Amino acid sequence: MRWLAGLWMALAVSTAGADDARAAGPAPVERDVVLRDFRFHTGEVLPEVKLHVTTLGEPSGIAVLILHGTAGSGASMLGAGFGGLLFGPGQVLDAARHYIIVPDALGTGQSTRPSDGLRAKFPRYNYDDMVLAQYRLLTEGLGVKHVRVIIGNSMGGMNTWVWGVTYPGFADALVPMASQPTAMAGRNWMLRRMMIEAIRRDPGYQGGEYTIQPASIGLANAFYGLATNGGTLAYQAMAPSGALADKLVEERLAAAFTMDANDFIWQWDASRDYDPAPKLSRITAAVLAINSADDERNPAETGLTEKAVASLAHGKLIVIPASAQTRGHGTTAMAKFWAAEFAAWLAGVPVGK
Repeated sequence: MRWLAGLWMALAVSTAGADDARAAGPAPVERDVVLRDFRFHTGEVLPEVKLHVTTLGEPSGIAVLILHGTAGSGASMLGAGFGGLLFGPGQVLDAARHYIIVPDALGTGQSTRPSDGLRAKFPRYNYDDMVLAQYRLLTEGLGVKHVRVIIGNSMGGMNTWVWGVTYPGFADALVPMASQPTAMAGRNWMLRRMMIEAIRRDPGYQGGEYTIQPASIGLANAFYGLATNGGTLAYQAMAPSGALADKLVEERLAAAFTMDANDFIWQWDASRDYDPAPKLSRITAAVLAINSADDERNPAETGLTEKAVASLAHGKLIVIPASAQTRGHGTTAMAKFWAAEFAAWLAGVPVGK
C-alpha cells in the first residue's frame, strides 16, 4: 500500500516528477493540444483553444476518458484515493492495458481560461462547450474515435451525461458520479448563484477588471464548500462541539485560495443551462450512475436520478449509504466506496468498436 500511494503521488505531480513510477508502471505524459477556430455555443469563435491533457498508457491501449469536477483539474483524478485504486497493476483500468485520458476541462487547470488574457470578455461557455472541446481533443488531437468508458465526478459527471446525449455510441459505458441528469435547479443552483453573486457584487471585482483578487472570493468559496460538501454525519463527527466547529471554520478561512476570480465564476456559471433530461433517450451506452445518499448538491430524496436512470435502456444506479466515513458530495471522489462494484459491472458491458 505504501508503494501504491507513492506511485500515484508521483503521477499526480507531473511527467518530470514521475521517475519513481516508471519502473512500476506507465509514466504519465502531459501535453497541450490546440483546437483551431473553436466555436462556442454563443457563436463566438476563438482562433485557438488549448486543452491540457495527461495520459497514462500507450495510445494502442483501451481508451478511457476521466473527467474532473468544478474548480479542479485532471491532476485531482490521479491521486491515491481515486486513480490509485483504478489505474494500478491488476486493477480494473490497469494503465498497462488501457490508454487513460485525463484532460483539464475548458476554462480550468492549464487549459484556456479567462485569466489567460480576455478576462471578463472570455466567452461565457457552458457544459456543451466543455464536451465539444473534449470531443475535439480526443478525435483531432489524440486520434481516438471510441472509448471503453467515460468516468466523470461532479461537474465531470454532468459532462458525462452530456457526452451520452451528444455523442451516442462514442463510449461503451458511462459512469456519471455525484450528479444527476436533470436541470441545474433547486438549492444546487441557488447556492452556486449566491457564491457567484458574492464575488460579482464585491466592489473589488470591478466588473472583472480587478488588479488584485476580490476579497470575497475565499470567503464565498469556504461558505459554499461547507454548505454543499463534506457530509452531515462526517461534520458532526469532526465537530461535535461549538469549539471544534469554530476550529474547522477558522482552518477553512485560513486556507490559501489562489484561483482567479473570473476563472472561478466562469467555471461555476457554466452549469447554468445544464439539462440533458429531454435527450436521455439518445443514450445507447450502458450507464452506471453512482451517487451518495448524503450528497448535499444532488439529494437522493428528490428521486430525480432514480427516475431518470430507470428510463434508460441499460441503466443502473448505485447510492452509497451515508456514514461518518462518507463525505457528502465528496464521497464519490473516494473510489474505495465503488471500485469493486464498478469493476464487476464493467466486465458485463459488451465491447464496442
